[in-house]
Amino acid sequence: MAGDFAMGEPRGYLAIVLHAHLPYVRHARGEAYLEEKWYYEALTETYIPLYTMLAKLAAEGVPYRLTVSLSPTLMSMCRDPLLQARFSEFIDGLCRLAELETYRTRWQPGFRETARMYLERFQHVRSVYNDTLQRDVVGGFARLANEGRIELITTAATHGYLPLMEVCPSAARAQIIAAVDYYRRTFGTGPQGMWLPECGYYPGVDAYLREAGVRYFFTDAHGIENASPRPRYGVFAPVYCPSGVAAFGRDMESSKQVWSAHEGYPGDFDYREFYRDIAYDLDWDYIRPFMGGCPVRTHTGMKYYRVTGRTEYKEPYVREWAINKAATHAGNFVFNRARQIEHLASVMDIRPIVVAPYDAELFGHWWFEGPEFLEFVIRKVAYDQDVIKLVTPGDYLEERPRAQVSVPSMSSWGYMGYSEVWLADCNHWIYRHLHMMAHRMSRLADDHAMPQPDLVRRALNQAARELMLAQSSDWAFIMKAGTCVDYAVERTKSHISRFNRLYSDIRSSNVDHEWVSDLESIDNIFPNIDYTIYSTSPMASAILDT
Repeated sequence: MAGDFAMGEPRGYLAIVLHAHLPYVRHARGEAYLEEKWYYEALTETYIPLYTMLAKLAAEGVPYRLTVSLSPTLMSMCRDPLLQARFSEFIDGLCRLAELETYRTRWQPGFRETARMYLERFQHVRSVYNDTLQRDVVGGFARLANEGRIELITTAATHGYLPLMEVCPSAARAQIIAAVDYYRRTFGTGPQGMWLPECGYYPGVDAYLREAGVRYFFTDAHGIENASPRPRYGVFAPVYCPSGVAAFGRDMESSKQVWSAHEGYPGDFDYREFYRDIAYDLDWDYIRPFMGGCPVRTHTGMKYYRVTGRTEYKEPYVREWAINKAATHAGNFVFNRARQIEHLASVMDIRPIVVAPYDAELFGHWWFEGPEFLEFVIRKVAYDQDVIKLVTPGDYLEERPRAQVSVPSMSSWGYMGYSEVWLADCNHWIYRHLHMMAHRMSRLADDHAMPQPDLVRRALNQAARELMLAQSSDWAFIMKAGTCVDYAVERTKSHISRFNRLYSDIRSSNVDHEWVSDLESIDNIFPNIDYTIYSTSPMASAILDT
Protein backbone atom coordinates (compact mmCIF):
# COMPACT_ATOMS: atom_id res chain seq x y z
CA MET A 1 0.00 0.00 0.00
CA ALA A 2 1.25 3.53 -0.76
CA GLY A 3 2.46 5.26 2.37
CA ASP A 4 2.14 2.10 4.54
CA PHE A 5 5.23 2.48 6.77
CA ALA A 6 5.92 1.29 10.30
CA MET A 7 5.56 3.71 13.19
CA GLY A 8 8.75 5.60 14.00
CA GLU A 9 10.27 5.05 10.59
CA PRO A 10 10.88 7.99 8.22
CA ARG A 11 8.40 8.52 5.43
CA GLY A 12 11.18 9.40 3.03
CA TYR A 13 14.72 10.66 2.58
CA LEU A 14 16.57 13.88 1.88
CA ALA A 15 19.96 13.74 0.16
CA ILE A 16 21.88 17.01 0.40
CA VAL A 17 24.80 17.01 -2.03
CA LEU A 18 27.51 19.69 -1.93
CA HIS A 19 29.72 19.93 -5.01
CA ALA A 20 33.05 21.59 -4.16
CA HIS A 21 34.96 22.62 -7.26
CA LEU A 22 37.28 25.31 -8.56
CA PRO A 23 39.28 25.35 -11.78
CA TYR A 24 43.01 24.80 -11.56
CA VAL A 25 44.24 28.32 -10.86
CA ARG A 26 47.69 27.57 -9.46
CA HIS A 27 50.34 29.92 -10.89
CA ALA A 28 53.78 28.59 -10.09
CA ARG A 29 55.71 31.64 -11.24
CA GLY A 30 54.40 33.79 -8.39
CA GLU A 31 52.62 36.38 -10.48
CA ALA A 32 49.84 38.25 -8.69
CA TYR A 33 46.97 36.50 -10.44
CA LEU A 34 43.59 37.71 -9.29
CA GLU A 35 42.12 34.31 -10.18
CA GLU A 36 44.32 32.45 -7.69
CA LYS A 37 42.48 34.39 -4.99
CA TRP A 38 39.30 32.51 -5.93
CA TYR A 39 40.84 29.51 -4.22
CA TYR A 40 41.91 31.43 -1.11
CA GLU A 41 38.50 33.06 -0.76
CA ALA A 42 36.73 29.73 -1.12
CA LEU A 43 38.94 28.16 1.56
CA THR A 44 38.27 31.08 3.92
CA GLU A 45 34.55 31.45 3.32
CA THR A 46 33.32 27.99 2.31
CA TYR A 47 35.52 24.91 2.66
CA ILE A 48 36.97 25.53 6.11
CA PRO A 49 33.69 26.88 7.59
CA LEU A 50 31.81 23.87 6.19
CA TYR A 51 34.38 21.46 7.59
CA THR A 52 34.29 23.25 10.96
CA MET A 53 30.49 23.10 11.10
CA LEU A 54 30.34 19.42 10.16
CA ALA A 55 33.11 18.51 12.59
CA LYS A 56 31.33 20.37 15.39
CA LEU A 57 28.10 18.50 14.75
CA ALA A 58 30.00 15.21 14.71
CA ALA A 59 31.70 16.04 18.02
CA GLU A 60 28.31 16.80 19.56
CA GLY A 61 26.91 13.50 18.35
CA VAL A 62 24.29 15.05 16.08
CA PRO A 63 23.25 12.35 13.58
CA TYR A 64 23.58 13.34 9.93
CA ARG A 65 24.62 12.05 6.51
CA LEU A 66 25.69 14.37 3.70
CA THR A 67 27.32 13.84 0.32
CA VAL A 68 30.34 15.98 -0.56
CA SER A 69 31.87 16.01 -4.03
CA LEU A 70 35.51 17.12 -4.17
CA SER A 71 36.80 17.85 -7.65
CA PRO A 72 40.29 16.57 -8.53
CA THR A 73 41.43 20.11 -9.43
CA LEU A 74 40.34 21.38 -6.01
CA MET A 75 41.93 18.45 -4.17
CA SER A 76 45.15 18.95 -6.09
CA MET A 77 45.29 22.63 -5.10
CA CYS A 78 44.45 21.84 -1.49
CA ARG A 79 47.37 19.43 -1.27
CA ASP A 80 49.88 21.58 -3.16
CA PRO A 81 52.68 22.81 -0.83
CA LEU A 82 53.07 26.06 -2.77
CA LEU A 83 49.40 26.98 -2.43
CA GLN A 84 49.34 25.84 1.18
CA ALA A 85 52.11 28.31 1.98
CA ARG A 86 50.47 31.07 -0.05
CA PHE A 87 47.11 30.58 1.65
CA SER A 88 48.78 30.77 5.04
CA GLU A 89 50.19 34.16 4.02
CA PHE A 90 46.79 35.18 2.65
CA ILE A 91 44.92 34.44 5.88
CA ASP A 92 47.65 36.19 7.89
CA GLY A 93 47.02 39.26 5.75
CA LEU A 94 43.26 39.09 6.37
CA CYS A 95 43.88 38.89 10.10
CA ARG A 96 46.07 42.01 9.93
CA LEU A 97 43.44 43.83 7.90
CA ALA A 98 40.71 42.86 10.36
CA GLU A 99 42.86 44.12 13.26
CA LEU A 100 43.21 47.47 11.49
CA GLU A 101 39.48 47.53 10.84
CA THR A 102 38.60 46.92 14.48
CA TYR A 103 40.66 50.01 15.29
CA ARG A 104 39.36 52.12 12.40
CA THR A 105 35.70 51.38 13.22
CA ARG A 106 36.01 51.68 17.02
CA TRP A 107 33.80 54.81 17.01
CA GLN A 108 31.36 53.50 14.39
CA PRO A 109 28.61 51.54 16.17
CA GLY A 110 27.16 50.25 12.92
CA PHE A 111 30.42 48.61 11.89
CA ARG A 112 32.61 47.87 14.90
CA GLU A 113 30.87 44.63 15.97
CA THR A 114 31.00 43.35 12.41
CA ALA A 115 34.72 44.17 12.21
CA ARG A 116 35.30 42.21 15.43
CA MET A 117 33.31 39.32 13.99
CA TYR A 118 35.57 39.20 10.94
CA LEU A 119 38.69 39.29 13.09
CA GLU A 120 37.45 36.34 15.13
CA ARG A 121 36.42 34.42 12.00
CA PHE A 122 39.73 34.94 10.21
CA GLN A 123 41.70 33.99 13.29
CA HIS A 124 39.58 30.87 13.67
CA VAL A 125 40.08 29.91 10.02
CA ARG A 126 43.84 30.38 10.47
CA SER A 127 43.86 28.20 13.57
CA VAL A 128 41.79 25.43 12.00
CA TYR A 129 43.88 25.46 8.83
CA ASN A 130 47.34 25.52 10.39
CA ASP A 131 46.73 23.64 13.64
CA THR A 132 43.64 21.43 13.45
CA LEU A 133 43.98 20.39 9.82
CA GLN A 134 47.75 20.81 9.52
CA ARG A 135 46.98 22.52 6.17
CA ASP A 136 45.30 19.34 4.89
CA VAL A 137 41.67 20.30 4.17
CA VAL A 138 41.09 17.18 2.08
CA GLY A 139 42.27 15.06 4.99
CA GLY A 140 39.73 16.77 7.23
CA PHE A 141 36.85 15.78 4.97
CA ALA A 142 38.33 12.28 4.68
CA ARG A 143 38.16 11.90 8.47
CA LEU A 144 34.49 12.90 8.44
CA ALA A 145 33.92 10.26 5.75
CA ASN A 146 35.77 7.62 7.78
CA GLU A 147 33.55 8.46 10.76
CA GLY A 148 30.47 7.78 8.61
CA ARG A 149 29.28 11.40 8.60
CA ILE A 150 29.69 12.19 4.92
CA GLU A 151 29.98 10.26 1.68
CA LEU A 152 32.81 11.59 -0.46
CA ILE A 153 32.48 11.45 -4.23
CA THR A 154 34.27 13.21 -7.06
CA THR A 155 33.79 14.66 -10.53
CA ALA A 156 35.57 14.45 -13.88
CA ALA A 157 39.31 15.12 -13.82
CA THR A 158 39.30 18.80 -14.78
CA HIS A 159 35.52 19.28 -14.77
CA GLY A 160 35.30 18.84 -18.52
CA TYR A 161 31.78 19.19 -19.93
CA LEU A 162 31.19 15.62 -21.10
CA PRO A 163 28.26 16.01 -23.56
CA LEU A 164 30.51 18.05 -25.88
CA MET A 165 33.12 15.27 -25.81
CA GLU A 166 30.78 12.68 -27.30
CA VAL A 167 32.43 13.16 -30.70
CA CYS A 168 35.66 11.80 -29.21
CA PRO A 169 34.64 9.16 -26.65
CA SER A 170 38.19 8.52 -25.45
CA ALA A 171 38.28 12.09 -24.10
CA ALA A 172 35.16 11.62 -21.94
CA ARG A 173 36.43 8.24 -20.79
CA ALA A 174 39.83 9.67 -19.85
CA GLN A 175 38.23 12.47 -17.81
CA ILE A 176 36.36 9.87 -15.76
CA ILE A 177 39.13 7.29 -15.38
CA ALA A 178 41.77 9.88 -14.45
CA ALA A 179 39.43 11.30 -11.80
CA VAL A 180 38.72 7.91 -10.25
CA ASP A 181 42.41 7.01 -10.30
CA TYR A 182 43.30 10.28 -8.56
CA TYR A 183 40.55 9.74 -5.98
CA ARG A 184 41.78 6.21 -5.30
CA ARG A 185 45.36 7.39 -4.86
CA THR A 186 44.16 10.12 -2.47
CA PHE A 187 41.75 8.11 -0.32
CA GLY A 188 42.80 4.50 -0.87
CA THR A 189 39.46 3.47 -2.35
CA GLY A 190 37.30 4.38 -5.32
CA PRO A 191 34.31 6.76 -5.15
CA GLN A 192 30.79 5.34 -5.06
CA GLY A 193 29.39 8.27 -6.98
CA MET A 194 30.38 10.96 -9.45
CA TRP A 195 29.08 14.45 -10.01
CA LEU A 196 29.06 14.81 -13.77
CA PRO A 197 30.39 18.34 -14.46
CA GLU A 198 27.49 20.78 -14.78
CA CYS A 199 25.27 17.67 -14.33
CA GLY A 200 26.01 17.18 -18.02
CA TYR A 201 24.92 13.72 -19.17
CA TYR A 202 24.60 12.06 -22.55
CA PRO A 203 23.38 8.48 -23.11
CA GLY A 204 26.30 6.09 -23.04
CA VAL A 205 28.71 8.07 -20.86
CA ASP A 206 27.53 5.96 -17.91
CA ALA A 207 29.37 3.00 -19.46
CA TYR A 208 32.65 4.72 -18.55
CA LEU A 209 31.38 5.23 -15.01
CA ARG A 210 30.61 1.53 -14.78
CA GLU A 211 34.07 0.69 -16.12
CA ALA A 212 35.60 2.90 -13.42
CA GLY A 213 33.55 1.27 -10.65
CA VAL A 214 31.20 4.23 -10.03
CA ARG A 215 27.71 3.26 -8.80
CA TYR A 216 25.70 6.46 -9.34
CA PHE A 217 25.59 9.99 -10.74
CA PHE A 218 23.20 12.96 -10.86
CA THR A 219 21.22 14.62 -13.63
CA ASP A 220 19.00 17.65 -13.70
CA ALA A 221 15.28 16.99 -13.30
CA HIS A 222 14.49 16.85 -17.02
CA GLY A 223 17.24 14.30 -17.57
CA ILE A 224 15.15 11.84 -15.55
CA GLU A 225 11.71 13.15 -16.50
CA ASN A 226 12.53 12.72 -20.21
CA ALA A 227 14.16 9.32 -19.74
CA SER A 228 13.09 6.37 -21.88
CA PRO A 229 11.03 4.57 -20.76
CA ARG A 230 9.58 7.28 -18.55
CA PRO A 231 10.41 6.64 -14.86
CA ARG A 232 7.47 5.62 -12.75
CA TYR A 233 8.54 7.71 -9.75
CA GLY A 234 9.93 10.73 -11.57
CA VAL A 235 12.92 12.29 -9.82
CA PHE A 236 11.95 10.85 -6.42
CA ALA A 237 13.66 7.52 -6.96
CA PRO A 238 16.76 6.62 -8.97
CA VAL A 239 16.73 4.73 -12.23
CA TYR A 240 19.33 2.31 -13.47
CA CYS A 241 20.94 2.91 -16.83
CA PRO A 242 21.40 -0.22 -18.98
CA SER A 243 25.03 -0.15 -17.81
CA GLY A 244 23.86 -0.78 -14.23
CA VAL A 245 24.83 2.69 -12.97
CA ALA A 246 22.11 4.54 -11.04
CA ALA A 247 20.98 8.04 -11.98
CA PHE A 248 19.47 10.40 -9.38
CA GLY A 249 17.47 13.43 -10.52
CA ARG A 250 17.60 16.88 -8.96
CA ASP A 251 14.51 18.09 -7.11
CA MET A 252 13.75 21.54 -8.49
CA GLU A 253 11.61 22.70 -5.56
CA SER A 254 14.28 22.25 -2.90
CA SER A 255 16.94 23.66 -5.22
CA LYS A 256 15.09 26.84 -6.07
CA GLN A 257 14.44 27.72 -2.43
CA VAL A 258 18.16 27.74 -1.73
CA TRP A 259 19.65 28.74 -5.08
CA SER A 260 17.63 31.72 -6.19
CA ALA A 261 18.81 35.13 -5.01
CA HIS A 262 15.45 36.60 -6.02
CA GLU A 263 12.93 33.95 -4.97
CA GLY A 264 15.03 31.93 -2.52
CA TYR A 265 16.46 32.51 0.91
CA PRO A 266 19.84 34.15 0.01
CA GLY A 267 18.14 37.35 -1.20
CA ASP A 268 16.56 38.11 2.16
CA PHE A 269 17.16 41.70 3.18
CA ASP A 270 18.81 40.75 6.51
CA TYR A 271 21.57 38.71 4.93
CA ARG A 272 24.99 40.11 4.14
CA GLU A 273 25.34 41.96 0.85
CA PHE A 274 28.00 40.21 -1.24
CA TYR A 275 28.97 43.04 -3.59
CA ARG A 276 29.61 45.83 -1.05
CA ASP A 277 33.20 45.09 -0.01
CA ILE A 278 35.50 47.50 1.84
CA ALA A 279 37.99 47.14 -1.03
CA TYR A 280 35.70 49.40 -3.08
CA ASP A 281 34.73 51.76 -0.27
CA LEU A 282 38.05 52.66 1.38
CA ASP A 283 41.05 54.69 0.20
CA TRP A 284 43.35 52.87 -2.19
CA ASP A 285 46.49 53.62 -0.16
CA TYR A 286 44.86 51.98 2.86
CA ILE A 287 43.59 48.90 1.07
CA ARG A 288 46.40 48.34 -1.46
CA PRO A 289 48.73 46.35 0.87
CA PHE A 290 46.00 43.73 1.17
CA MET A 291 45.40 43.24 -2.55
CA GLY A 292 48.02 40.51 -2.78
CA GLY A 293 50.08 42.44 -5.30
CA CYS A 294 47.14 42.90 -7.69
CA PRO A 295 47.13 46.37 -9.25
CA VAL A 296 43.33 46.61 -8.99
CA ARG A 297 40.77 46.48 -6.21
CA THR A 298 39.59 42.95 -5.37
CA HIS A 299 37.29 41.57 -2.71
CA THR A 300 38.72 41.28 0.80
CA GLY A 301 35.77 39.38 2.24
CA MET A 302 35.05 42.19 4.71
CA LYS A 303 31.59 43.52 3.95
CA TYR A 304 29.66 45.72 6.38
CA TYR A 305 26.26 45.94 4.76
CA ARG A 306 23.16 43.79 4.46
CA VAL A 307 21.06 43.26 1.34
CA THR A 308 18.57 45.86 2.63
CA GLY A 309 16.53 46.00 -0.59
CA ARG A 310 16.61 45.95 -4.38
CA THR A 311 18.25 49.36 -4.69
CA GLU A 312 21.82 50.61 -4.27
CA TYR A 313 20.95 51.91 -0.81
CA LYS A 314 22.36 49.59 1.89
CA GLU A 315 22.18 49.56 5.67
CA PRO A 316 24.72 48.09 8.13
CA TYR A 317 24.81 44.33 8.59
CA VAL A 318 23.44 43.01 11.88
CA ARG A 319 24.81 39.55 12.54
CA GLU A 320 22.15 38.58 15.08
CA TRP A 321 19.35 39.39 12.63
CA ALA A 322 21.02 37.33 9.91
CA ILE A 323 21.53 34.27 12.10
CA ASN A 324 17.95 34.43 13.33
CA LYS A 325 16.78 34.60 9.73
CA ALA A 326 18.95 31.60 8.81
CA ALA A 327 17.26 29.62 11.59
CA THR A 328 13.83 30.69 10.36
CA HIS A 329 14.65 29.75 6.78
CA ALA A 330 16.07 26.40 7.87
CA GLY A 331 12.82 25.70 9.68
CA ASN A 332 10.85 26.63 6.58
CA PHE A 333 13.07 24.42 4.39
CA VAL A 334 12.66 21.38 6.66
CA PHE A 335 8.91 22.00 6.99
CA ASN A 336 8.51 22.15 3.21
CA ARG A 337 10.57 18.99 2.67
CA ALA A 338 8.52 17.16 5.30
CA ARG A 339 5.25 18.15 3.65
CA GLN A 340 6.68 17.27 0.25
CA ILE A 341 7.77 13.83 1.44
CA GLU A 342 4.50 13.18 3.23
CA HIS A 343 2.64 13.83 -0.01
CA LEU A 344 5.03 11.69 -2.05
CA ALA A 345 4.85 8.84 0.47
CA SER A 346 1.05 8.89 0.24
CA VAL A 347 1.12 8.17 -3.50
CA MET A 348 4.27 6.03 -3.82
CA ASP A 349 4.76 2.43 -2.73
CA ILE A 350 8.40 3.03 -1.86
CA ARG A 351 10.08 5.65 0.29
CA PRO A 352 10.84 8.71 -1.87
CA ILE A 353 14.20 10.39 -1.92
CA VAL A 354 14.48 14.14 -2.50
CA VAL A 355 17.88 14.98 -3.98
CA ALA A 356 19.04 18.53 -3.26
CA PRO A 357 22.39 19.21 -4.98
CA TYR A 358 24.20 22.54 -4.69
CA ASP A 359 27.54 24.10 -5.50
CA ALA A 360 29.33 24.11 -2.16
CA GLU A 361 30.60 27.63 -2.79
CA LEU A 362 27.06 28.93 -2.40
CA PHE A 363 27.37 28.27 1.32
CA GLY A 364 29.65 30.89 2.83
CA HIS A 365 31.08 32.60 -0.23
CA TRP A 366 27.98 33.73 -2.12
CA TRP A 367 25.60 33.27 0.78
CA PHE A 368 27.54 34.25 3.87
CA GLU A 369 25.10 32.64 6.29
CA GLY A 370 24.85 29.43 4.24
CA PRO A 371 26.90 27.22 6.61
CA GLU A 372 24.73 28.32 9.53
CA PHE A 373 21.62 27.57 7.47
CA LEU A 374 22.91 24.06 6.78
CA GLU A 375 23.71 23.52 10.45
CA PHE A 376 20.19 24.53 11.44
CA VAL A 377 18.74 22.22 8.76
CA ILE A 378 20.77 19.27 10.03
CA ARG A 379 19.78 19.90 13.65
CA LYS A 380 16.11 20.33 12.78
CA VAL A 381 16.03 17.14 10.72
CA ALA A 382 17.71 15.29 13.57
CA TYR A 383 15.58 16.54 16.46
CA ASP A 384 12.49 18.49 15.36
CA GLN A 385 10.63 16.04 13.09
CA ASP A 386 10.30 12.34 12.26
CA VAL A 387 9.22 12.44 8.61
CA ILE A 388 12.63 12.91 6.95
CA LYS A 389 15.94 11.13 7.32
CA LEU A 390 19.18 12.48 5.85
CA VAL A 391 20.87 9.89 3.64
CA THR A 392 23.39 9.67 0.85
CA PRO A 393 22.65 8.17 -2.57
CA GLY A 394 24.89 5.27 -1.61
CA ASP A 395 22.79 4.67 1.51
CA TYR A 396 19.62 4.63 -0.59
CA LEU A 397 21.04 2.12 -3.05
CA GLU A 398 22.07 -0.15 -0.19
CA GLU A 399 18.52 -0.09 1.20
CA ARG A 400 16.82 -0.37 -2.19
CA PRO A 401 19.18 -2.02 -4.70
CA ARG A 402 16.44 -2.66 -7.28
CA ALA A 403 15.03 0.09 -9.49
CA GLN A 404 13.53 0.70 -12.91
CA VAL A 405 15.86 0.51 -15.89
CA SER A 406 15.70 3.62 -18.06
CA VAL A 407 17.99 5.78 -20.22
CA PRO A 408 18.15 9.43 -19.07
CA SER A 409 18.07 12.07 -21.76
CA MET A 410 20.96 14.33 -22.67
CA SER A 411 20.78 17.24 -20.22
CA SER A 412 22.63 19.64 -17.94
CA TRP A 413 21.69 22.01 -15.16
CA GLY A 414 22.86 25.02 -17.14
CA TYR A 415 20.66 27.73 -18.61
CA MET A 416 17.92 26.19 -20.76
CA GLY A 417 18.95 22.72 -19.57
CA TYR A 418 21.29 21.62 -22.32
CA SER A 419 24.60 22.99 -23.71
CA GLU A 420 23.72 26.62 -24.40
CA VAL A 421 26.16 27.92 -21.78
CA TRP A 422 29.20 25.95 -22.97
CA LEU A 423 28.51 26.18 -26.71
CA ALA A 424 27.63 29.75 -27.58
CA ASP A 425 28.72 32.47 -29.99
CA CYS A 426 31.37 33.65 -27.52
CA ASN A 427 33.06 30.30 -26.86
CA HIS A 428 32.29 27.90 -29.73
CA TRP A 429 35.74 28.51 -31.22
CA ILE A 430 37.42 26.38 -28.55
CA TYR A 431 35.88 23.08 -29.67
CA ARG A 432 37.57 22.69 -33.00
CA HIS A 433 40.83 22.80 -31.03
CA LEU A 434 39.67 20.56 -28.17
CA HIS A 435 38.33 17.89 -30.51
CA MET A 436 41.49 17.92 -32.62
CA MET A 437 43.62 17.67 -29.49
CA ALA A 438 41.54 14.76 -28.17
CA HIS A 439 41.82 12.82 -31.42
CA ARG A 440 45.55 13.52 -31.57
CA MET A 441 45.99 12.40 -27.96
CA SER A 442 44.26 9.11 -28.75
CA ARG A 443 46.55 8.58 -31.74
CA LEU A 444 49.59 9.30 -29.60
CA ALA A 445 48.41 6.80 -26.99
CA ASP A 446 47.74 4.12 -29.62
CA ASP A 447 51.05 4.72 -31.40
CA HIS A 448 53.06 4.66 -28.16
CA ALA A 449 51.46 1.65 -26.52
CA MET A 450 54.79 -0.02 -25.80
CA PRO A 451 56.99 1.25 -22.91
CA GLN A 452 58.65 4.52 -23.90
CA PRO A 453 61.91 6.23 -22.95
CA ASP A 454 61.47 8.33 -19.82
CA LEU A 455 61.50 11.72 -21.57
CA VAL A 456 58.98 10.64 -24.21
CA ARG A 457 56.71 9.15 -21.55
CA ARG A 458 56.85 12.39 -19.56
CA ALA A 459 56.03 14.42 -22.67
CA LEU A 460 53.05 12.15 -23.42
CA ASN A 461 51.78 12.48 -19.86
CA GLN A 462 52.19 16.25 -20.01
CA ALA A 463 50.24 16.38 -23.26
CA ALA A 464 47.41 14.56 -21.46
CA ARG A 465 47.52 17.15 -18.67
CA GLU A 466 47.43 20.07 -21.09
CA LEU A 467 44.46 18.58 -22.94
CA MET A 468 42.52 18.01 -19.73
CA LEU A 469 43.24 21.49 -18.43
CA ALA A 470 42.08 23.00 -21.72
CA GLN A 471 38.85 20.99 -21.46
CA SER A 472 37.80 22.53 -18.12
CA SER A 473 34.17 23.62 -18.41
CA ASP A 474 35.04 26.70 -16.35
CA TRP A 475 36.76 28.48 -19.22
CA ALA A 476 33.75 28.26 -21.56
CA PHE A 477 31.45 29.20 -18.68
CA ILE A 478 33.50 32.31 -17.87
CA MET A 479 33.50 33.39 -21.50
CA LYS A 480 29.72 33.07 -21.56
CA ALA A 481 29.26 34.82 -18.20
CA GLY A 482 31.43 37.75 -19.34
CA THR A 483 33.61 37.80 -16.20
CA CYS A 484 37.40 37.45 -16.36
CA VAL A 485 37.04 36.63 -20.07
CA ASP A 486 40.63 37.54 -20.92
CA TYR A 487 41.90 35.10 -18.32
CA ALA A 488 39.68 32.25 -19.56
CA VAL A 489 40.75 32.86 -23.16
CA GLU A 490 44.42 33.07 -22.20
CA ARG A 491 44.23 29.84 -20.19
CA THR A 492 42.51 28.00 -23.02
CA LYS A 493 44.96 29.23 -25.63
CA SER A 494 48.01 28.51 -23.47
CA HIS A 495 47.02 24.87 -22.92
CA ILE A 496 46.21 24.45 -26.62
CA SER A 497 49.58 25.91 -27.57
CA ARG A 498 51.50 23.73 -25.13
CA PHE A 499 49.72 20.60 -26.29
CA ASN A 500 50.36 21.37 -29.96
CA ARG A 501 54.07 21.83 -29.40
CA LEU A 502 54.26 18.63 -27.34
CA TYR A 503 52.43 16.76 -30.08
CA SER A 504 54.78 18.11 -32.75
CA ASP A 505 57.89 17.36 -30.68
CA ILE A 506 56.78 13.81 -29.89
CA ARG A 507 55.92 13.12 -33.52
CA SER A 508 59.28 14.45 -34.71
CA SER A 509 61.23 12.70 -31.93
CA ASN A 510 62.57 16.07 -30.85
CA VAL A 511 61.37 16.43 -27.25
CA ASP A 512 63.05 19.26 -25.32
CA HIS A 513 63.94 18.07 -21.80
CA GLU A 514 64.10 21.55 -20.27
CA TRP A 515 60.79 22.61 -21.77
CA VAL A 516 58.99 19.46 -20.58
CA SER A 517 60.44 19.96 -17.10
CA ASP A 518 59.24 23.56 -17.13
CA LEU A 519 55.70 22.52 -18.07
CA GLU A 520 55.73 19.84 -15.38
CA SER A 521 56.42 22.53 -12.78
CA ILE A 522 53.77 24.90 -14.14
CA ASP A 523 50.93 22.45 -14.81
CA ASN A 524 51.77 19.84 -12.21
CA ILE A 525 48.31 18.38 -11.65
CA PHE A 526 47.91 14.57 -11.62
CA PRO A 527 51.53 13.55 -11.00
CA ASN A 528 50.66 9.88 -11.64
CA ILE A 529 48.65 10.37 -14.82
CA ASP A 530 49.10 7.67 -17.45
CA TYR A 531 48.62 8.84 -21.04
CA THR A 532 47.46 5.35 -22.08
CA ILE A 533 44.00 6.14 -20.69
CA TYR A 534 43.43 7.80 -24.07
CA SER A 535 44.17 4.63 -25.97
CA THR A 536 41.35 3.14 -28.00
CA SER A 537 42.81 -0.31 -27.39
CA PRO A 538 41.16 -2.68 -24.87
CA MET A 539 44.51 -2.70 -23.08
CA ALA A 540 43.71 0.81 -21.84
CA SER A 541 41.52 -0.62 -19.06
CA ALA A 542 44.62 -1.87 -17.29
CA ILE A 543 45.09 1.36 -15.34
CA LEU A 544 41.89 0.65 -13.39
CA ASP A 545 43.44 -2.52 -12.05
CA THR A 546 46.72 -0.96 -10.85
